[in-house]
Amino acid sequence: MVGERSGGALLSRIRVIDTTGSTNSDLLGDPAAVEGDWLVARRQEAGRGRQGREWQSLEGNFFGSTLVSLKEGDPEAASLSLAAGLALVDAVELAAPQAGVTLKWPNDLMLDGAKVAGILLERSGDRIVAGFGVNLAVAPEIEGRATTSLADHVQMAPQAFAPLLAGAFARMLSAWRSSTPSALSMAWMQRGHPVGTPLTVHDGEGRALGGSFAGLEEDGAMRLDTGDGVHVIRAGDVMLSPPPEA
Repeated sequence: MVGERSGGALLSRIRVIDTTGSTNSDLLGDPAAVEGDWLVARRQEAGRGRQGREWQSLEGNFFGSTLVSLKEGDPEAASLSLAAGLALVDAVELAAPQAGVTLKWPNDLMLDGAKVAGILLERSGDRIVAGFGVNLAVAPEIEGRATTSLADHVQMAPQAFAPLLAGAFARMLSAWRSSTPSALSMAWMQRGHPVGTPLTVHDGEGRALGGSFAGLEEDGAMRLDTGDGVHVIRAGDVMLSPPPEA
C-alpha cells in the first residue's frame, strides 16, 4: 500500500497487485472501497476501453483505477471526464515534461498525433470509477489507429507513476467540486485540440458525422460544427483528420 500525503492529510491509498481481470471492475465491485482508493495492476487480463474494445496489457505500461463517490451538490457527473483528462495531462507532464501531450475528446491523450493513454469512466449508483491506461513503455498495435509510448521521454515503472497520477487526480477532483463548470471546460480546451480542428465522430453503430471542433458544453459534451449547424455530441469515437498538405 502506498500513501501520498500533502500537508499531513492522506490524499490517496494505492494498492499495487500483479494481475487482475480489470481494475475498473474490481474497484467498482468492492463495497469496502472508498473515494481516494486506487488499484493498480502490473497486468490486466480483461482490460477494456470505450465501446467494449479490448485494452491490451503490455508489460511496463500503467493500468490503474480510482473511485469517486458522488455527493450532494457535486457538478454533473458527466463533467468528471474533463477533470480526469486534465489530471492525466498533469501527471504525464510531471513524469515527462518535454513530451508535449494533448487531450483528444472524449478520453484520449495524444503524443505527436498518436494515442499514448486513455481513460474509461464507469458508474454504479453514486460511485464512479475512473480507469487509466498509459503506454509508459510499449505502444500496442491497434488496427486503424496510431499509437505511441512515453519510452523515448521517460523510463518509469507503473508503481512510480501511480502517486503522480493519484496526486494530480486528487487536486483536479477538488477543482471539479469547487470551480464553475465553465472553468473546467475552458481548462480542458487549453490542453485539447483547438477550435476548428477537423474531425469525424463515429457512434459505434457504423454511422459517422464529420465536421470541426466547436468547443465544449459545460458538462463536457462536444460541439461539432458540420457546416449546416452545431451538433452536441455526448458519446462517440473521434478521429482527428490529418492537417492539409502545405
